[in-house]
Amino acid sequence: MTHSAALILAAGKGTRMHSARPKVLQELLGEPMLAYVLAALRPLYTQADGREAVWAVLGHGADMVAAAFPGLSAIRQEQQLGTGHALATALPTLREQGVARVLVVNGDVPLLTTDIGRRFLAEAGDAAIAFASLSLEDAGAYGRVVRKGGDVAAIVEAKDFDAAFHGPDTGEVNAGLYLLDVEAVARLLPRIGNNNKSGEYYITDLVALGLADGLCVRGVNCGADESLLGVNSPAELARMEELLRGRIVRQLLASGVTLHAPELVRVGPFAEIAPGAEITGPCELYGHSQVEAGARIESHCVLQDSVVRKGARIRSFSHLERAEAGENTVVGPFARLRPGALLEPESHVGNFVELKNARLGPGAKANHLSYLGDAEIGAAANIGAGTITCNYDGKHKHRTSIGAHAFIGSNTALVAPVAVGDGALVGAGSVITKDVPAGELAVARGRQKNLPRKK
Repeated sequence: MTHSAALILAAGKGTRMHSARPKVLQELLGEPMLAYVLAALRPLYTQADGREAVWAVLGHGADMVAAAFPGLSAIRQEQQLGTGHALATALPTLREQGVARVLVVNGDVPLLTTDIGRRFLAEAGDAAIAFASLSLEDAGAYGRVVRKGGDVAAIVEAKDFDAAFHGPDTGEVNAGLYLLDVEAVARLLPRIGNNNKSGEYYITDLVALGLADGLCVRGVNCGADESLLGVNSPAELARMEELLRGRIVRQLLASGVTLHAPELVRVGPFAEIAPGAEITGPCELYGHSQVEAGARIESHCVLQDSVVRKGARIRSFSHLERAEAGENTVVGPFARLRPGALLEPESHVGNFVELKNARLGPGAKANHLSYLGDAEIGAAANIGAGTITCNYDGKHKHRTSIGAHAFIGSNTALVAPVAVGDGALVGAGSVITKDVPAGELAVARGRQKNLPRKK
């Protein structure tokens, strides 16, 4: 039985985003908004057996969201009739799972943290209905909190707020974070109406209904903490992304990471940068990238889900995607390491070299203008400029093997599947279609002829 759980409201279309993607899939620093909310909630609602007591209500673009988050416990809201309707849709599942208290959060609050959630839960206490509020200078389109004599009276959507009726606008707004007693809410939900300008069923109506029934309703004011603000437009998305970028950069600096031009460094929330690493902006590190101590990443580099080991140097204008640069390697400038590229210690990849699904052995070098795909390159091998592994025959990919201490001359095409043995030498300009035994010289090019020049 699950006594407490979290419910993410992620069914909205996000009309003001002007995008075909659901709002919760809009990205900040390379990650969708929903990923941030999940990361904040999981530490609070992961059970002893490892199961997560976190559900998400999906609606608009539900299949897209489910595909982006495989394994997510999803509840489908076939018609998007408002947040109150979303909660009503989820209620049978929550009760079936034995949930007594549920933390409800909007899926568009990417700056939410575990610590914020933990503090809110502590201050909400045992209230039947608790919600977080913010005090803003510009309340904008956020729902207004109405108080009478200092006590919470209601939450009113911005478009329905009337100062003449509800009292002066104090700037206190609903943050979209709630802690609810499931059985109490089950009694109140049937009484929520949609007699408002949007014709929707609002979860915020639970506040006035709960008070009318004599329930304990608590508003937890979180001051002006922008971490609880939702995202509703491209401008708000950009602003939140910059706040998040600044937060991460400050954490990195405090931990001992050296950042040059830190205002131009963009690091995703799941990247791991060790103290002692050095990064120069502009630079972007996304996904689950890892940078070890002593590694240096120069300006204008982009890393996605890549690993940079101790002492490695990533020179300017290099791109790494699902690749690994081993200890004391050198990459670039202007290098591209695609998925499956692995540079073992002391190896070098130079300018305009591209690797995909290829391993460069210890001390091996490919310093200029080459493509190495589906290849195994041995220790201390040298790859000349203009070398290409021709790995695709139009239907299938094939591998190329180059042995230790082999030397591949410039402008060589290696037509896979093919193997070049240890210590072998391939003459410049060759097209190699057959295996080259260890220690031998291979030359595969037309004989040069010098003829009289026509006048």
